[in-house]
Amino acid sequence: MAQSYKELKENFVSGLTGGSISEINYVTAVAPTAYLLWSVLQTRHGLFEQNNVPSYLLDFLLNVGAILMVTTIYSSIPVLFVILLLSTAAVVYILPSDNRPARKPMPRPQKNAAVTALSPDALPVRPFITAYRGGMMIITCLAILAVDFKIFPRRFAKVETWGTSLMDIGVGSFVFSAGLVSARPIIQTRLAGKSFSVARQLRASLKTMFPLLLLGFVRMYSVKGLDYAEHVTEYGVHWNFFFTLAFLPPFGALCQPLPTMVRCYVLPYAINFIYEQLLDSTRLKAYILTAPRLDLLSQNREGIFSFWGYLAIFLAGQAVGLDVLPRTPEIADSSASPYEKRKYIIKRLILWTISWYLVFCVSTGTKFGQRIQPSRRLANTSYVEWVVWFNNAQMLLYCLVDTFLFPSVHSARDRETERREIGRASSKILKAFNRNGLALFLLANLLTGLVNLTLDTLHMNQAGAMAILVGYAAVLTVVALGLEHYDISIKL
Repeated sequence: MAQSYKELKENFVSGLTGGSISEINYVTAVAPTAYLLWSVLQTRHGLFEQNNVPSYLLDFLLNVGAILMVTTIYSSIPVLFVILLLSTAAVVYILPSDNRPARKPMPRPQKNAAVTALSPDALPVRPFITAYRGGMMIITCLAILAVDFKIFPRRFAKVETWGTSLMDIGVGSFVFSAGLVSARPIIQTRLAGKSFSVARQLRASLKTMFPLLLLGFVRMYSVKGLDYAEHVTEYGVHWNFFFTLAFLPPFGALCQPLPTMVRCYVLPYAINFIYEQLLDSTRLKAYILTAPRLDLLSQNREGIFSFWGYLAIFLAGQAVGLDVLPRTPEIADSSASPYEKRKYIIKRLILWTISWYLVFCVSTGTKFGQRIQPSRRLANTSYVEWVVWFNNAQMLLYCLVDTFLFPSVHSARDRETERREIGRASSKILKAFNRNGLALFLLANLLTGLVNLTLDTLHMNQAGAMAILVGYAAVLTVVALGLEHYDISIKL
């Protein structure tokens, strides 16, 4: 009996084993490398100073088009793609610069009150964080639709149970990024000198939770009602990623009364370790992977139990946020120079990357390690460790670009100069995707559903698939830029 189109779609994304972590690193390295080229073009020639069509088009080609190309038609040569971008950046940097931006003289305030008013923000915008989160969101949104076309390699799609893939790291990166920015209200409370209140934090987290729960239910009912192809072993029968995102903030708020050292350096590791012990020393792993779906718990067991792994990722991201977001981290010297503070951030990112990578090696090592294969379906210990060290390494790359090509950002001594330099160091497209990331993620899901309900993506040729993907990327970018232009932030 011939399979229905829905069954063909489900089989197209089922039973996959993924690819190597090294290839994923090569592919994702295109994002910070493209940002490097963008930064060199900006600092040497000021190509993105003006708000005109050519600058937006070049920004799009670098920060969106490059990722789309390397995940589709050039997926077999990511290393060459990275080398091409690096070589171009090197040539542009070596050639004489024609960019001579005017520098306003630094004001000399006469009174202490004026000095305070002109002092840089205690919680500044970090261009490298903007670029990292914007790039992560672009890769995620592109992959959501691209996975439904044959032009997107199956090794990049989510694995069934064991293994690693580009989309698997994308899911975890989304959670890590959410944890990173969740540190902002904690820092703001500390800077304001307010006492910590669990009740206040919970109320704030519930404001974030309920819209996400609503989106989760809307997605669940729309998928069932439209008879849309779904991958049940991903999260379960009813559960979806929006539900996971919804429950992270309140659980994160409940952890806030713990001392900073415990919350940052012990809790993520502890949750990760305890959950893995439960998987290995009880029947929990077998239950998640093989149990019949008889009741609400067993029907949604993947989403419910993998939540604990995602919570560890979320808290690890929050710990990094407490280090890199404030101008003066809590455990750093407040009298240090801007250079010393930036050096501290780089050292912390290196430390986070190395520590989580070493733990990952212990978990996955075949000779001396525990031989635990990463599993996004379980969100087990090696998956958590992979996600955390990968994202720290990515941020480190963006931070190095930002540090060496835009030193005036972190060395500015007054608020006006800092904000001007931040604007100069920030890609408008990456900034727009970062600002309304969750809203654009929702739009990407809606557009993906629309495309899949109206077109036969499985049998489309390469030219047709690329035309649709480029158009889809353009629509998302135009919407993001439109929201940014009109200063609209959609908080879900």
